[in-house]
Amino acid sequence: MAKVRKAVIPAAGLGTRFLPATKTVPKEMLPIVDRPILLHVVEEAARAGIEDIVLVAGRGKTAIEDFFDVSYELEDKLERDGKHEWLNSLKQIRSMANIISIRQKQPLGLGHAVGAAAPVVGKEPFAVLLGDEIMISRTDQQTVTEQLARRFESTGLSTVAVMEVPLEDTSKYGIVEGDVTRDGTAQIVKVKNVIEKPSQGQTTSRFALPGRYVFDAEIFEHIRNTKPGKLGEIQLTDAMVAIAKSKGLLATTFEARRYDAGDKLGYLMATIELGLEHPELKTSLRSYIKKLAEKL
Repeated sequence: MAKVRKAVIPAAGLGTRFLPATKTVPKEMLPIVDRPILLHVVEEAARAGIEDIVLVAGRGKTAIEDFFDVSYELEDKLERDGKHEWLNSLKQIRSMANIISIRQKQPLGLGHAVGAAAPVVGKEPFAVLLGDEIMISRTDQQTVTEQLARRFESTGLSTVAVMEVPLEDTSKYGIVEGDVTRDGTAQIVKVKNVIEKPSQGQTTSRFALPGRYVFDAEIFEHIRNTKPGKLGEIQLTDAMVAIAKSKGLLATTFEARRYDAGDKLGYLMATIELGLEHPELKTSLRSYIKKLAEKL
C-alpha cells in the first residue's frame, strides 16, 4: 500500500468568528503564545512523514505563504546580530516540508477546498488537516495524522479521526455512524453514514469529526460528483458517504490533546495550556493564574 506523503490544509475561511482581528490577519496565523496556529498543524503533518503540503487559501491570505518563505531582511539582521537560535528556528520552519499554495477562488465548502488540491495530489493517498484544529501529541507517541496514515497503509481504506462528544453537541460537527469494534485502546468504526451537523434526534451516534482525515485519491471523483447543498456548498461529508459505500471508510478515535482554535474559547484554552508548557513563561504564568483565581 502506498505511503501517505502528501497533505492538504484548507485555509481559505474568512475567520468571521475572530473579527475584527481577522480583517487583515488570517485566522490560521493568529499566535498561540509565539507560534501561529497553522505552524502547529504543519508540524503535525511533518512528524507523520508528510513531504508535500498543499495549502488551499483564499484572497487576503498571502501572509500564510510569506510565513513559510524566506525573509531575507529579517534573516540577514538576525545573522548580523548573532541571534543564531532565532535564525535557525526560521530556517527549520521553511525546510520541514514542501509548501505548495493553491487559491480557492470562491468559498464553496470544505469539499470544494479539498477538491481544489486534486491537480497537485494526483492519484496518491493524502491527509487532510483543518487549519484551525490543533492536535498535540507527546513526543513519544504518533501524531493523529500518523495514526490515520498507518491505519490506511495497513488496511487500504480511507480513515478519519473521530472523538466522542455529548449528544447535545453533535449538531456542531459532522457525525459518523457505523459498526464499532476495538483495537487496543482505539474504537474503530466501519462507517455506514456521515451526517453534517445533525439536528436533535437525527442520530444517536456521538462520534464527531474534529478535522483529521486520510483519503484514497478516489475521494476526488466523489467530490466532483457531489451536488452543492442548500447553501451552495460542496460538503466533504457527502463525498465521505460515497467512498464509504464504494471502497469503504474507517473512523478511529485517537490519542492527543485537541483544541478548536477556530473558536474563541478553544483558542484561549490552547493559549493558556500551551503557555503553561512554554519554557520561558510557564513559571510566571502559573503564578499569575493562581493569583487571579484567588480574586475570582
